Amino acid sequence: MKYKLLLALIPVLSMVAANSQSAPARPKITGISHLAVYTSNPAATEHYYTVTIGAVKQVDPENPKGVRYSLSPAQFIEVLPLPADAGVNRMDHAAFNTSDAEGMRKYLAAKGWPAPAAVTKQSDGSQMFEVKDPEGNRIQFVQPPAGAKVDAPNAVGHHIIHIGFLVRDRAKEDTFYRGVLGFNPYWWGGMKDDKVDWVSQQVPDGHDWLEYMLTSGSSGSGIPANISQHQLGVLDHFSIGENSVEAAYKTLNDGGRLQGVQCDKGPKVGKDGKVQFNLYDPDEIRAELMSFHAVEKPCCSPFTAQDPAE
Repeated sequence: MKYKLLLALIPVLSMVAANSQSAPARPKITGISHLAVYTSNPAATEHYYTVTIGAVKQVDPENPKGVRYSLSPAQFIEVLPLPADAGVNRMDHAAFNTSDAEGMRKYLAAKGWPAPAAVTKQSDGSQMFEVKDPEGNRIQFVQPPAGAKVDAPNAVGHHIIHIGFLVRDRAKEDTFYRGVLGFNPYWWGGMKDDKVDWVSQQVPDGHDWLEYMLTSGSSGSGIPANISQHQLGVLDHFSIGENSVEAAYKTLNDGGRLQGVQCDKGPKVGKDGKVQFNLYDPDEIRAELMSFHAVEKPCCSPFTAQDPAE
């Protein structure tokens, strides 16, 4: 009887093994690539990103009408012309670095996630493709070019440690970022201890993270009708890691680089116990200078993964 049962199971086990062998492995997702934002005033925006942030202006291989402001060879802010129908929205897309763009495309397709038929090879040697997450946010995966060099000596920091954007339904977004991509929990918290406003999840093969900004109200999709451009710019943001936020702030302030810039009065400690300083580009996208490590005990949740580093 046991022998017959074993014989009956052999075809099933063989099928499972074959399917597991045919499913491609997920290539590494190593960190943040960039955040793409809109500008209504290109000259003011250029001054902000080159003088205040200290990034290097470069051509945009993806969009001839766009500009890259690079902090390192593999991380930058992409600035695009403001579309006529943008409303209060100033974020175009977010992007993560991967070791193998074509492999990632095949992996997502095998998982049943809508993906393009091929990657795009860009003039700088990078490869990329784009999908949408469950709430319709445009997400790119970028394989950076080998041997790229960026010299940004005046940058206030060289490592974008996280990006964040408006999320309406945490569980829905988790089906993609946690379930399909394998992002790992890092920290969660809120303005009040009984409410979760922020959920941070690290890329599976690095320590940069994506922050769900859940301060948008009830679950749904799209941008809330009553949100202002500034409120949305607080949610849609990027963060530059600092060994000392206080020292970075002093550099900016003493150098006159904060003149005319909307920003906090000075550094402060956030709910996660990390020092931060917030400043805003001319279209109110927030840049957050943040210490790599907490200086106080975080509220709500302990950190559950290793911090990023310079």
